[in-house]
Amino acid sequence: MKMVMAVVPRDDTECVLQALVSAGHTATFVESRGGVLRQEKKMLFIAVQSDALKEVLDIIKESCHCQDPGALHPAEGMPPSPEPTSTPTRLGGTVVFVWDLEQFEIY
Repeated sequence: MKMVMAVVPRDDTECVLQALVSAGHTATFVESRGGVLRQEKKMLFIAVQSDALKEVLDIIKESCHCQDPGALHPAEGMPPSPEPTSTPTRLGGTVVFVWDLEQFEIY
């Protein structure tokens, strides 16, 4: 068995969960907040048989989106800078960790 931990942006969580459940998988999640911009995320924990790992990873990949807000613009009333002061930053996106699960019990 494998344990998948997916750190998913808040806006993508419901889509990921629905896709997982529709495919017959289950997940437990906890809320978290972190990173430079203190973005709200949800950590999904999915115990899966090794032969279904690729399917779960594909579902997560297809259900998540990455936002690219483009270059930041100066605040109103501020003169434009002769040189760019910011660069496009990728926001969102999902980070997935997979590890072997030696034991799995339900009480």
